[in-house]
Amino acid sequence: MIRPKTLLIVAGEVSGDMHAALLLEALRRHDPDVCAFGVGGDRLRAAGMEILYDVRDTGVMGFTDVVRRLGFFRRMFHNLLDKARERRPDAVVLIDYPGFNMRFAAEAHAMGLKVIYYICPQVWAWNRRRIPRMAKVVDRLISIFPFEPAVFAGTGLKVDFAGHPLVDEIRETLAEPEAPLPWGGEPRIAILPGSRDQEIARLLPVLCEAACLIEQRRPGASFLMAAPSAEKGARLRALLAQMPKRPTHIEVVDAGMRQVLRQARAALVKSGTGTLEAALIGCPAVIVYKTSPLTYWLGRMLVSVDHIGIANVIAGRRICPELLQHEATAPAMADALLPLLDDTPQRAAMLEGYAEVRRLLGSGGAPERAAQIVMEELRAS
Repeated sequence: MIRPKTLLIVAGEVSGDMHAALLLEALRRHDPDVCAFGVGGDRLRAAGMEILYDVRDTGVMGFTDVVRRLGFFRRMFHNLLDKARERRPDAVVLIDYPGFNMRFAAEAHAMGLKVIYYICPQVWAWNRRRIPRMAKVVDRLISIFPFEPAVFAGTGLKVDFAGHPLVDEIRETLAEPEAPLPWGGEPRIAILPGSRDQEIARLLPVLCEAACLIEQRRPGASFLMAAPSAEKGARLRALLAQMPKRPTHIEVVDAGMRQVLRQARAALVKSGTGTLEAALIGCPAVIVYKTSPLTYWLGRMLVSVDHIGIANVIAGRRICPELLQHEATAPAMADALLPLLDDTPQRAAMLEGYAEVRRLLGSGGAPERAAQIVMEELRAS
């Protein structure tokens, strides 16, 4: 009897869970018997993966937050290695999550397991010295940004640009009817404070203050805050009720971020995947980010790119304003967003930049191309 192909998947964050689920669904269109176990969330669970650790527990932000939970991550690391030894998967598929997955790749490779990395860690931004090390412990790298294969040129690592999975997802969103949302007036402004508790706690007060300043200059403005899940939505509502400053018309929407962006005139977006979703949807955005002082200081020491927003990185220039750490003040956010609410040169330039980003990311089909590459590796094992 032929054993079904088995994957150990490690997707330690919400965005990774989404990308990995699309990959697993595409793999099962090639081979319905493919099975998977590992680290993921609701999307991978719905796709049929056996979840050993949930992204609710593994998604952390910054150096200090990792240090606080070091014991948990050590236990998870060694338990997953034990599971890999016991079950001998046909391949280990790692999704971004570099602090954990780079170390796990080395151990899995030493164990003689095939290692496929999907959603390349941003070594081109944070630590280029990791590039040759990564090439030694990864058998195949599937990238989602068009500039990434050149980063690994000369290392011997086989790198394939599959395209970005969000291209297909956003196209589907834009093809759907507009969802009814509780907007309270015009102009409509989206607020995306992130998915992790730490980033929400740091950003929410200043975002609310910025919304109040915008409302002062645009009476009647309506704000929708998009939460990635009902659980996060409940937390946002509780925190919002405690804010000393908040605009008149502000509501929280659960799991409807893309519809919120689609219907908004402009947005304040925490740096991350949401900034690319705003670009693909065509919602002008101001990128904001705050973390602990220590994490920010360490990041400034290590970062080697000029931009933090994904759309800006892809374009190689500043399309969206970036307000980071001490620059992420309420007045600065309001001043950056207000020109985007009208038909201004700033808005026109941003929409033109978004069109360039969409062209560079291609026409879609990334999960299917990634699945074909994984199946090629599984057939070769």
